[in-house]
This record gives sequence, C-alpha cells and structure tokens, in this order.
Amino acid sequence: MKRAFPLGLHGLRAGVVLLGLSSSALAQSTSTPTTPPTTPAPSAPSTPAAPRTTQPSTTPSTRPVFSCGSYIVLGNSYYSDQKYDSAYVAFKAASECNARSSDALLGLGRTQTRLRLYSAAIETLRKLMQQDARNISAYIALAQAYTAQYVSTTDRDSVKDNLDQALKILTDAQTILPSSAAVWNERSNVFALRGDYTRAIDAAKQAVALAPNNATVLYNLGDLYYATNQLPLAVSTLQKAVIAEPQNVMARAYYGKLLMVTNQMEAARLELAQALRLAPQNAYVLGQNGILAYLNKDAASAKTQLDAALNLAPTRYPEFYYYRGRLALDGSQLKDARTDLTKAAALALTNPEYFFWLGRANEASGDKVAAREAYGEAVRLNPGYQEAQAALTRVR
Repeated sequence: MKRAFPLGLHGLRAGVVLLGLSSSALAQSTSTPTTPPTTPAPSAPSTPAAPRTTQPSTTPSTRPVFSCGSYIVLGNSYYSDQKYDSAYVAFKAASECNARSSDALLGLGRTQTRLRLYSAAIETLRKLMQQDARNISAYIALAQAYTAQYVSTTDRDSVKDNLDQALKILTDAQTILPSSAAVWNERSNVFALRGDYTRAIDAAKQAVALAPNNATVLYNLGDLYYATNQLPLAVSTLQKAVIAEPQNVMARAYYGKLLMVTNQMEAARLELAQALRLAPQNAYVLGQNGILAYLNKDAASAKTQLDAALNLAPTRYPEFYYYRGRLALDGSQLKDARTDLTKAAALALTNPEYFFWLGRANEASGDKVAAREAYGEAVRLNPGYQEAQAALTRVR
C-alpha cells in the first residue's frame, strides 16, 4: 500500500493523465501517416491570365483575416502556455473553418478535456476517429478524456465504465500501431487508476523500451515507482528523463520534487531554479518552487509563488492549496487555512494527510464538529494514521 510521505507530497497519478507531458504529443512522433503521399501530376502549360482590373476596396479592413491553419498555430501556442480558454476559441474557429481538419479537431478535443468539458471532448474526438481512423493521437486523446472524467467525478457509479472504455480504445490503437510507446504509456496510466500497479509498471516499462530517451514515458515510470514507494528508482528514473530532455520543465520540476521528498534540498533547489528559468510562468514549476520555499521557512517567497501557481491553474494541483493552507495555519490565519485545506481535500479525496490538516485548521478555529469529520475521514482513508486517530479521540 502506498504510504503518506512526511512532506505531504503525494504521487501525481491522477495528474499524469493531464499534465503538460502529453502522450498525444508523443504519439505524433510514433504514429504512421494516415494517407500515403501522392506525387502531383505534371500540369499542362497554361496561357498567362489577363491582368486583374478589379478596383481595390475603399472600405478599410477592421480586423485581421486568419487562415484555418493560423487558428491551429494560435491554438497550439495557447495550449502550450496552458491558456486553455483562449486555445478553445482558436481551435473552435479552426474546426468551423475546416470541419475535416484533423489537427483542429484533435486540438479542440484535447482542450475540451482540459476545460473539463468531457462529454464535448468525447464527441469531438469520436468524430475525428470516424473521419481519420488511423490517427493514433485521436485514440490516445479519447482515452485521456475518459480517464480524466473518471478522475474528476466524485460519483464514480456514473463513470464506472470509463476505464474499461479507455482500455478498449487503447487496445484498438495497438491493432493499428503495436509499437507505439505513447499507447503503452497511456495504458499504464489507466492500469494505475484501476489500482493495478503491477500491470501499470509493466506497461510503462514497455513504453520505455520503445522510447528509452523520451521524457514523457520516463516521467510516467518514475511516477509509478513513487506511487509504489520505490523512491530510489523514482529518483533515478526522473533523472534519466531530465538528461534525455533537459528543456522539459515538467520532468525537471518533478525531479526537483522527488529530491525534496528524499531530503536532498540543495539539489532540489538547483533543479527547480533551472526549471523556473526555463518556464517562469508554468504553474507546476512555480508551485514546486513555492513548496521548496515553505520547507526552507521562507514564508514570503512561498506565498508569492503558490499564489502565482494557483492563479494560473486553480484546480489542477491540490498540493499547492495544501501548502498554502499550511502556511496560513502557521501564521494563525485560520479562515484562509480552512479555505485552502478544504480545497486541497476536495481536489484530492483520497489523501488522508489533507483531511488531517483540515481537521487541525478546524480544531484551531474552535469548530470541533468539522474537525471531527475531517479527522474521521483521514482515519477512514488510512486506518493506521495514528496522529489522525489521536486527534479524532481528542475532539470527540
């Protein structure tokens, strides 16, 4: 069973599906072309056309005219910058401009998933698969939409078939391209969400065997090692990811996080500082630097960086709310502490440590009923959590 780490830094299993390390991007480098290239036929000589005599319009243009391809380029730029609302507008315009553009539909579907528009994403990506049945990226993005919906929904009965659907889609993808590292990588994510870490690690190893120098698959394998409490393997695998792709800020930031978990604070500082230089507006990078500042007792810097991270990504990283809540609790700002720790617990419903510290904030505020509920949930999630059990006994 996965244990809680003393820093409150839990594995990113739910987040791997939707991190900036996209398996769809990996698929683009491994998928086969959907149609064979064609050789254009030679054209017959033509008579030069007469000069155009149309008079120029006297009405000035009021807005720039974008081509369909320009909308896709714009959408990809917004998407890479995690500006998903703007990316959605651009990809929507591209898909309306050319309803059969695979790139437009793929970008739109992936962006809809990021915006939690899961039903719309599934519809968009199924449309893409119908018109481009060999598009491996479409299969992966559709599987990601199903898994993301599963992760984000508290009513699991309503999405109980999502993981099976995702695995079926990925199995179909493997019939098209059996050697796709991206598909194996995504299968490992789905197995992990089902709690089958043995099969998840096996699938991740298959992905690494097919793409040994790809940071995405190395990241995923390292995260699985972390989730199963194999810390030395987790650290060494993330180190390989950083060596393979030094500019990959997500891998570098996660490597920095694991160095913090293993108490290698100076090494963590160097890695996270480099990640911040590479991507000063990346929410995950900012948040991990904020955690490092908190652990180093630099409250002002921690608050600034955690605030910035949460402004950029208000629902993606519960650990940032957790540490900002801890920071507020340390400063006796009890209302802020309860707010942030409530958000952390709501976004990570299976993390007993978040509920324990929510209980601490409620107890410090004099609300024993709420404290009892939070401590009780922490104990329910981890019956061996002795500190939570003692706190629950204290407020009964």
